[in-house]
Formats: sequence, C-alpha cells, structure tokens
Amino acid sequence: MTLDEIKNKIQSGLPGSEVEILDPFRDGVHIKAVVTFDGFHEKSILEQHRMVYATLKEELKEEIHALGLETKTP
Repeated sequence: MTLDEIKNKIQSGLPGSEVEILDPFRDGVHIKAVVTFDGFHEKSILEQHRMVYATLKEELKEEIHALGLETKTP
C-alpha cells in the first residue's frame, strides 16, 4: 500500500478530513498521519485515534507496521 493510498483511505473513512502522511524513516511501514477533521470536536484523543484506526483496520493487520497519529480539529 502506498502512502497516497493510505491518505485516500483515511479521507474516504473521514469525509472532509485533511490528511498529511509522513514517512520519517523512509521505509514505507513506519508512518505518521496528521489528520485534521471537524468530527474530532468534543472527542477525546483516544476516540479520535480510534476513528482513524477504524479507517485502516485491515491495513494495520498486515501492511502497516507502525502508525503514529496526530489528530487536530480545524
């Protein structure tokens, strides 16, 4: 799965979100997603992260080794 595919998958699961995907180790498996989404208002950090993880449920089982998250509201 490419970084663009990960970005598109999150954006599809959280319509209206802005997503930036970073690959700090340049290995394609240890990635960081910065997700800005209006739907995060009044949600805890844990709830926000669960919302993002839910969009990548299958990919986290095999394709993505580590996913760091930063979630924000606009």
